[in-house]
Amino acid sequence: MGSRHANEHDPENESNNVNDDGDDDHDYQDYAAVLAYLLRSGRLQFTGHVRHFDDDYSECDRSAACRPEADLNPDTSKIDSSDYKQEVLQYNRCKYDENPYATKSIPKTLLKRTYDDSRTGFTRRDKCAIVSSFLPNRMKVLKSYNSKVFCGSYSKDGTVFMSACQDKFIRLYDTTNGKFKQIREIPARDIGWSIIDTAYSPDGCYLIYSSWSDKIHLCNIYGDYETHTALELNAEEYSHFCVFTINFSNDNREVLAGANDGCIYVYDREKAERILKIDAHADDLSTVVFADSSSHIIYSGADDGMCKVWDRRCLTEVCPKPVGVFAGHTDGLTFVDSKGDSRYLITNSKDQSIKLWDLRKFASKDTVDLAKKAVAQQSWDYRWQPVPRRSNRKKIIKDDPSLMTYRGHAVLQTLVRSYFSPVFTTGQRYIYTGCATGAIVIYDVLTGQVVSKLKGHEGCVRDVSWHPFDNNIISTSWDSTHGLWEYCGQKPYDRDERERELGESDDDSDDDNDDMKSSASRRLRVTSVLDL
Repeated sequence: MGSRHANEHDPENESNNVNDDGDDDHDYQDYAAVLAYLLRSGRLQFTGHVRHFDDDYSECDRSAACRPEADLNPDTSKIDSSDYKQEVLQYNRCKYDENPYATKSIPKTLLKRTYDDSRTGFTRRDKCAIVSSFLPNRMKVLKSYNSKVFCGSYSKDGTVFMSACQDKFIRLYDTTNGKFKQIREIPARDIGWSIIDTAYSPDGCYLIYSSWSDKIHLCNIYGDYETHTALELNAEEYSHFCVFTINFSNDNREVLAGANDGCIYVYDREKAERILKIDAHADDLSTVVFADSSSHIIYSGADDGMCKVWDRRCLTEVCPKPVGVFAGHTDGLTFVDSKGDSRYLITNSKDQSIKLWDLRKFASKDTVDLAKKAVAQQSWDYRWQPVPRRSNRKKIIKDDPSLMTYRGHAVLQTLVRSYFSPVFTTGQRYIYTGCATGAIVIYDVLTGQVVSKLKGHEGCVRDVSWHPFDNNIISTSWDSTHGLWEYCGQKPYDRDERERELGESDDDSDDDNDDMKSSASRRLRVTSVLDL
């Protein structure tokens, strides 16, 4: 199949490493990378007849092919009979046949809390219901840069926001009390094409970043001193090496990384050396993450379409074997996010879907083989080609063990990321994701329906970050901006109007000036209510 990864490629970096021995394979890779860059940038265009990967596309067809098709009738049979639904109901303190997402009257909820002597505050269900009535719906441009923005994330406590840009700078912002004030600007080192990934240390005092290099760099967040240490992975045997994904272990001792050679790397900070290299996947490893705070279980996802589960306690380089494999996607994976409970996780894929998985239900060997075959048959390149028509058709791998599939967002151009919504404000009742159309898409985790499609960017939204305690989302887009999404009021609308809003029409209504003027007071009221 070959690597079909995102615009994380650095053609200039690759062209400088052409083998003087006349290695034809390396020359071909370099020319292909340069050609890909020229096509993406628009500097090179085909003038003759071009037959596309699936069918011939007119300009209208190409535009339509880039639009995600939402699943209007998701199959909920598996999740309806699963423990996952019961956990959601229990968390929201609902009865089995009670709808946890039913609209609740906020004034009645306030009165009940006031006059019910047995209650000392809002229940979790009350808080989640209140927030669900005020989901972020309007964007303002928070910051603009001169280059594409690749990464953007809140810290664990929500007091810092980290931005990583293609201009080779990492910027840190103080976000306490509604501020967004820059506190540090770090010039990145050993960068090819762009900074690809970033991560916070568990104590929130340090950060790491990666790029087209076999070095991960460690920097301090606070203090007058400056720490900028290179963590060597020693992967010189693989040309054009890139670390696509990085994470800290919860005890702060190890750094976990995944690279385009298909390997998982573990770096020991105390020993200051790489201690493990696991040959994990047959293609670029795009994402790796710990399942929970114990840092024992690892999820890895790659361009081979497989999500593998590993036990850190018994990992060895001699004969690495995963605990199990999740298979059901028909194209490569771009991201994996854990619910944080060592049981459930989601995977985002180039087959234009997100899947929800249960750690207790792995794929059979036959299912794995079928999924590998489906992935191997893909011949398009999502970096610059539109989605093939065949990818918009529902393809179900036999005995796919996933609990739920979510469709309605576009995965193109780069490694688009998706996450579970925060526990504190939403009870993780949503899945939210970036989208190549410049939107944020929010799904109902139980029904699979698109709850909201937030449109505001002119370029692909690669990363999204929902504040862990406040009701806002920051989007990271290739239009060189960060967008701040908050609830700013809206007029009542019926179901048909809501469905049209969640459809593909780009005719968004004009902002209501009165709503915008009162947005700050509304946000304050929501925050105050949740603090009660």
